Amino acid sequence: MIFRVFLTCFLAWFAVGVSWGQERADWLINNRVFKAEFKKSNTDPDRYELTNGLVSRSFYLRDNICATVGLESLGDREAVLRAVKPEAVVVINGVSHQVGGLEGQPDHAFLKDEWLADMEPSDGSLGLVGWKVSLPDERLKWKRVRNASKQSVWPPAGVKVSFEYSPSAKNAAQSKAEFRVFVNYELYDGVPVFCKWITVENVGSGALVVDRFTSEMLAVVEYDSRVELREGVSYPRPDSIHVETDFAFGGFNFENANRHVVHWQTDPEYTTQVNYLKGAPCLLNVSPSIGPKQTVKAAEKFESFRTFELVYDSNDRERRSLSLRKMYRVIAPWVTENPLMHHMRDANPAEVKRAIDDAAEVGFEMVILSFGSGFNIENETPAYLQQWQGLAEHAASKQIELGGYSLLSSRRIGDGNDIVPPDGLKLTHGNCPSLTSEWGQEYFRRLRRFYERTGFSCLEHDGPYPGDIDVTQRLPLQQGEFDSRWVQGQISNDFYKWCRERGIYINAPDYYYLSGTSKCGMGYREVNWSLPRELQLLHARQNIYDGTWYKTPSMGWMFVPLSEYHGGGGAATIEPLKDHLKHYAQMIDSNLGLGVQACFRGPRLFDTPETRDLVKRKVAWFKKYRDILESDLIHGRRPDGRKLDWMLHVNPELDDCGMVVVYNPTDKAVSETLNVNVYYTGLQDVANVTSSEGESVQIDVRRDYSIELKVNVMPNGMSWYVLQ
Repeated sequence: MIFRVFLTCFLAWFAVGVSWGQERADWLINNRVFKAEFKKSNTDPDRYELTNGLVSRSFYLRDNICATVGLESLGDREAVLRAVKPEAVVVINGVSHQVGGLEGQPDHAFLKDEWLADMEPSDGSLGLVGWKVSLPDERLKWKRVRNASKQSVWPPAGVKVSFEYSPSAKNAAQSKAEFRVFVNYELYDGVPVFCKWITVENVGSGALVVDRFTSEMLAVVEYDSRVELREGVSYPRPDSIHVETDFAFGGFNFENANRHVVHWQTDPEYTTQVNYLKGAPCLLNVSPSIGPKQTVKAAEKFESFRTFELVYDSNDRERRSLSLRKMYRVIAPWVTENPLMHHMRDANPAEVKRAIDDAAEVGFEMVILSFGSGFNIENETPAYLQQWQGLAEHAASKQIELGGYSLLSSRRIGDGNDIVPPDGLKLTHGNCPSLTSEWGQEYFRRLRRFYERTGFSCLEHDGPYPGDIDVTQRLPLQQGEFDSRWVQGQISNDFYKWCRERGIYINAPDYYYLSGTSKCGMGYREVNWSLPRELQLLHARQNIYDGTWYKTPSMGWMFVPLSEYHGGGGAATIEPLKDHLKHYAQMIDSNLGLGVQACFRGPRLFDTPETRDLVKRKVAWFKKYRDILESDLIHGRRPDGRKLDWMLHVNPELDDCGMVVVYNPTDKAVSETLNVNVYYTGLQDVANVTSSEGESVQIDVRRDYSIELKVNVMPNGMSWYVLQ
């Protein structure tokens, strides 16, 4: 009897141990054990590591020397770094200073530990004087007022280390300035993501100017080794690391939005590369293309933008996509806010009140006074503000948020208030007001006043500042061309941070996520919403399938033209809603079934009791399964109009750890067996599956983590299957 009890306990302990070991092995399933720390190496007294068990950045610290000598993905033990570079570069009062780093590496294709003792700092580089370890900063305040991922933590848990550097007397004399440079790093718990930025502190008695800076320089291992290049063939950049900043603008994707600060360059010191012209873009240089040219007064500081680096542990496209989406959930958790939005086309107060009541009745959460509605957020007459305050209060009483539209870029103001680009350059949107102009300053003052006065809690900000350079001197804010992008970018970022601190939700067609916006376009082309209705359905799901490789479902908006938009007439629109209930239902299913919110744009959400009940039923279903629907997506089969298309929602933290959503684009019922990989749900042995028809079945999980799922989908319909 005693032996039997002992054996039972041992087997139970062993099973738990095996299960824990399997879960611990993959941070995308269970990341709780991967805690960030800054520690001394066990093998080398001169080496310290910033690591969390997933990724490691190694520093060589000796006397007044600090240099990054290793960057490694610990999942596959793959080295990212091949050579030592400066920790940063700053140009102060016209004089360039390297910060940290070492020179004298015999070969820049790889770095041997035994070389380090013979390498020395470059002549005149700033020397290390100390470091401090603390917790990550709260880089902006997040007022959490609406539904967001329950797993969101802010600020992110992890560790911060700041290295302090000081110039020699000779360096200080050259720059005619006394200063310190702090190179700051953060590493977060549970994700292979670093953050880096620099701070320049003026410790002298006079002002200094930060003309230029490079906040990150990494000699990265080549992704590809090509002997030669031919015309029309580009050299691929390294893909072991994803890099973006919170100084991003001018694009729907991270590459376009960071093109002015994230540069992949050739490395002239890498003389042993295979390419005969030494043309491999394997040197990461993170620095503004122009400026910032900022004056720093005595006892004040200059802080750079922040660079975020995700180190991949795989070449698998889905895994890399999940890693990127996990990064956003950690460093910008407000992107998980995902309210149901009615874009109201009519700003008549009586109609807006009706729209608020209708939204509350069917379960929508936000009404936005859309473009073309007649709403004017810049009108600050007392009667106008009071009118919208009253409607915002009415909306709040119905648990509905009220928001409005405003256009910035692509409009011309005149009277010297517009950006004047340098000769040979064109403005991104044809026209753009200057944010440092008298009009620009008044514009942001009006926006702030409107939100403070009315209680609105959403901004649809069209045409955010796209990074255009302005040659005009606009004192005291802007000296001219070389500081214009920096100053205007900061004005824009500061406004979005102000909104985020007050719980104001921001839709903006630009990549300002890391500064406080929540949603950008999923990637659609606006004129496609003037196509016939049946074509819009496939475009919608294709946009979502393609867009969610780079965005969480909550980060991208879609579109549902309840009324005409960009032409197309009656064949392209859903109004009158009661006459197109089937299509209306399909559009709702195509978005909500994939966890994506669309801009339902029109004068109303329903026109008859039957329409109302349809929308209400669909919204109730979404809210019932909201947690799993807003979790990450595994890409199954891309929509093509010929066969079933499907995606799998996954979240190993939930009881409903998966949901397969399947669409039938044909006019015939389809029964099919799908091979569904459930690895990222965390399921290992058995999946309990419940279908949309209420049927439950247990399916064995095969050794490759796949299940065979039999699906039945009605013509032009959607079916779903919950996994537990």
